[in-house]
Amino acid sequence: MTMNYAIAEVGGKQYVLTEGKKVIVDKIDQKEGENYSFDKILLVKSAESLLIGTPYVENVKVSGKIVKQYKGEKIDVMKFKAKVRYRRKIGFRPFLTDILVEEIKTSAKIDNREKRV
Repeated sequence: MTMNYAIAEVGGKQYVLTEGKKVIVDKIDQKEGENYSFDKILLVKSAESLLIGTPYVENVKVSGKIVKQYKGEKIDVMKFKAKVRYRRKIGFRPFLTDILVEEIKTSAKIDNREKRV
């Protein structure tokens, strides 16, 4: 059995999306429980085809639901310069969003130049 998945760009980072799986992304300005649509789809793999976008794939809809908004674990950032006694330590907790991927839908009309197997 082949796995259906998509690769999407969210906030300048790329994520592998699979139906029924949860993905953790940087904060999105929507409330918990709202639907979310992934706009920038770079690649879609299904049982019968592989679509690679130039740069994005058209006629593909990936939808999900925002499950949770929260602050992540603390990230420490160190600055150091040798021989001049310069050391700085700062840290921050990034805001994160959990999205549950509900559906990856490809339309039946596939352009030949996008279809590469």
